[in-house]
Amino acid sequence: MVGYHFHFRLGRNDWSSSRLLSRFCGLKWSLILNNILVIISAVLVFASKLTAIYELLIVARFVLGLNSGLFAGLCPMYLNEISPVAKRGAIASVYQLVITISILVAQLLSYEKVLGSSSLWPYLLGGVILIPCVFQCLTMPFCPESPRYLLIIKKNQDGAQKSLKWLRNTDNNNEEISDMQKEAAAQEAAGSVTWKAMFTKNSLRTPLIISLMIMLAQQLCGINAIIVYSNDIFRNAGLDEFWSALGTVIIGIVNVMMTIVSLVLVDLLGRKTLLVIGFSGTTIFMTLLAVSIKFSEEYTAMGVLCIIFVIGFIISFATGPGSVPWFLVTELFKQDARPKATSLAVFTNWFANTIVMLTFLPIKFYLGYFVFIIFIVFQVLFLIFIIFKVPETKNKTIEEITALYKD
Repeated sequence: MVGYHFHFRLGRNDWSSSRLLSRFCGLKWSLILNNILVIISAVLVFASKLTAIYELLIVARFVLGLNSGLFAGLCPMYLNEISPVAKRGAIASVYQLVITISILVAQLLSYEKVLGSSSLWPYLLGGVILIPCVFQCLTMPFCPESPRYLLIIKKNQDGAQKSLKWLRNTDNNNEEISDMQKEAAAQEAAGSVTWKAMFTKNSLRTPLIISLMIMLAQQLCGINAIIVYSNDIFRNAGLDEFWSALGTVIIGIVNVMMTIVSLVLVDLLGRKTLLVIGFSGTTIFMTLLAVSIKFSEEYTAMGVLCIIFVIGFIISFATGPGSVPWFLVTELFKQDARPKATSLAVFTNWFANTIVMLTFLPIKFYLGYFVFIIFIVFQVLFLIFIIFKVPETKNKTIEEITALYKD
């Protein structure tokens, strides 16, 4: 798990490449071409083991970080643009579901008796990553390109209609085509969106601020500190090695299961509702966790309560804060501004992740588990922001959502 996050800290700085790739290659082929970085990373990992030049491992993780950064921008955009309005939230949430499954698999494979040994670690860091890479390269060419990209960016109406026919399994897609044509006409009349416009035009600046704030909220709630250092948290709460390891695995399983539940709820209850419920829950359970750790030395039963409160935190996070920010960003912008906004949002998300992962242990060294108070304060502030500023986008077209922020 440490290695899993290490490549993010190195490689998430490539925050505008997803915009350039999606513009010139299309989302589909950008996703396929991005796998080249996975292959390069795998080769460098095995080369590092064979040559004992461990600087190559650092380079390998950096390259894989670039790959992950690109995927973080491209996947939510692609899922959003191929989804019908009524199912957009559920389909877009699949991105977060795959992340939670990957985290669980990484937790299981990284145990010393599996692939986490001194002899097998190259297969963990360089071999396993080739499996989804090969799968995507074999299957993605048969998937359609984004119809919005084809019509709005490439002006290819026939291609967009064929793509929609494949995706919807019907020829009756005139309403969607009409919506795209209106967006294309409005975009052409307004001219291209510049980086300056993203920060100066109210119709772009306001949704951008919302996008960046919910990305910060996702990371500054302390989710990665909980997941990565869960073993340490449980041990410091008085649990032995077996129960600490078991608690970590349970966290991964619960994270996957609750993300599946969120797929069902997101288009029923709405994005904002799930964010409010989720962050309210994470605030409550982190507060209880901090209190239980504080008294764990005096009362041994507090160790079990720590596991319960961490699971409660994970359930709350997976309900909404885990998945909603990734696709809500893509819903707030039209085609021309979406790649820029997504690039900025992804950069902000993983920059915040980097800060949390680099500072959690040093701050914990000085404050102990009062460090959680910092996360609790952040969550309360972000919860207030979400209640008063974040719009509900459920069952609304992109035109209807962006109309909320017209100059």
